[in-house]
Amino acid sequence: MENNEVFKYVDHTLLKQDATWNDIKVICDDAVKYQTASVCIPPCYVKKAAKYLAGKVKVCTVIGFPNGNMTTASKVFETKDALRNGASEIDMVINIGMLKAKNYNYVLNEIKTLKKACGKKILKVIIETCLLTEEEKIKMCDLVTRSGADFIKTSTGFSTAGATFDDVALMRKYSGKNVEVKAAGGISSFDDAKKFLELGATRLGTSRIVKLAKAEK
Repeated sequence: MENNEVFKYVDHTLLKQDATWNDIKVICDDAVKYQTASVCIPPCYVKKAAKYLAGKVKVCTVIGFPNGNMTTASKVFETKDALRNGASEIDMVINIGMLKAKNYNYVLNEIKTLKKACGKKILKVIIETCLLTEEEKIKMCDLVTRSGADFIKTSTGFSTAGATFDDVALMRKYSGKNVEVKAAGGISSFDDAKKFLELGATRLGTSRIVKLAKAEK
């Protein structure tokens, strides 16, 4: 795979707390130039970005981010608000505490509820792999498969670690065929990006790939 083929799998991401509209606009411009799969940005900028991009690139945003331990009702409100503002894709964070307490019905029902709110729009489920045991990761593959969500995603990028090759391989192995895999957090080179894709990821959450391409100019 050539480097320029990687961009179509990239959710070009900027979620830092201090991101300004000027920063987001640069992300949007770069996404159009390199034709990334989407821009992944904070909810407060979705409406403005959707108008600015005018359909040239999809807008993705995050829900229950980064901790995931809000109520389901608050996540539903965030989701519907983001969709009204022009988001095409939603990346939600699971309630990790509920998973660790083995309250699987809660976790499953929350994902199902958000998928219902998304309708035909894409829902990606962030499981924060760095905080989970292997057993919990496998359980989440099962729950996401049963939920009807579109993707299972490794990480927020705001916890102790990001995506690993082993985690992406595990998620591809244990998730159903109806579920795609997104690797996010710490993808620092084109070689890493290609390896994640070889292991079965079909989306990459990263800002560095575009930065690397810009640096090569």
